Amino acid sequence: MHPQTDLPEALPRGERILWRGRPDPVALAFAAFRIGWVAAYFGLLFAWRFASSLADGAGAVDALVYALWILPLAAAGLLIIGVLAWLAARTTIYTVTDRRVVMRIGIALPLTLNLPYAEVEGASVKERGRGTGDIAFALQRSARIGYAVLWPHARAGHFARPQPTLRAIPDIATVAERVAGALAAAPALAPHSAPVAVPMADRRHRDMPAAYGAAAE
Repeated sequence: MHPQTDLPEALPRGERILWRGRPDPVALAFAAFRIGWVAAYFGLLFAWRFASSLADGAGAVDALVYALWILPLAAAGLLIIGVLAWLAARTTIYTVTDRRVVMRIGIALPLTLNLPYAEVEGASVKERGRGTGDIAFALQRSARIGYAVLWPHARAGHFARPQPTLRAIPDIATVAERVAGALAAAPALAPHSAPVAVPMADRRHRDMPAAYGAAAE
């Protein structure tokens, strides 16, 4: 890693970093690891156990004790998801330059994904709570990146043509504006080269508005 940029190598002469950061771990837990859905599942399971115990003739206290047995399992499951989300955020660094997006991702097997703007068809933004959000990049059909390689840094549901995504990033409006400006200037700046993955030792997505100047998906 280059000590000044957190990139595998120094930036080429003339290339500028526009933004660098990592996902918000809490937002990532909800956006990618679906911790809210898991909590809701355990809540429904708790309610079902309590109601079924009452229906079988148990008293309220006995039914509550019966239902409470689900809580240790729920706590363990949510803790594991929370730790995974924290590790994913902690081991991720997103870098936006005036020529490309670089994603350093991976917990057990870190890799660096290099996305030249020449290979980006368009971008969309999904705003989340607390000023966080996602920016997804639709790539040219010639670009081949596996969904499993990207996850959780991929737009949900796009398996055939995975979209690398800056997940749960803070200050989404500012970052989206900088990405849009870089995309708008890309034809004059970015060389045509394919994305490369380098191993190392509910609001819907919407196209970036005209104010951001980004291309549509």
